[in-house]
Amino acid sequence: MVKIDFYIHQDQQPQTAELLACRIAEKALNQGLKTWLRTDGENQAHAMDTLLWTFREGSFLPHGLWEGDPDEPLLIGPAGVPAPDDREMLINLAPGFPEEPGSWARIAEIADQQPERLRAARARFRHYREQGFSPNHHTVKTR
Repeated sequence: MVKIDFYIHQDQQPQTAELLACRIAEKALNQGLKTWLRTDGENQAHAMDTLLWTFREGSFLPHGLWEGDPDEPLLIGPAGVPAPDDREMLINLAPGFPEEPGSWARIAEIADQQPERLRAARARFRHYREQGFSPNHHTVKTR
């Protein structure tokens, strides 16, 4: 069964959720998980592509956009674009519920204290429970 974890950052500064998604992507890649980072749209996908190069000094995460090389271990794509079948982990920055959540080994749902993101995350949490999943909740604080 899929393991679903909600990571709720206690901050609401700009890019808090996006930076947290980068950290989780880094851990996933270190574990050898082929990952799909689902964004709210093409603009956020392109912003994440840039942020993954700069989020931490000395860090390099091999990645690409949905429209590029499908063999990248980390692919970024907007909601509505289907993930390649070989992906094991979904990192969700989009406000909506992902398609076919049971097809993933792991799902990381990301939110911060921005009211609209928090509201959307709570709705997804309830929806997962209604679908028979048992999501976990983690509170993340700034280091």
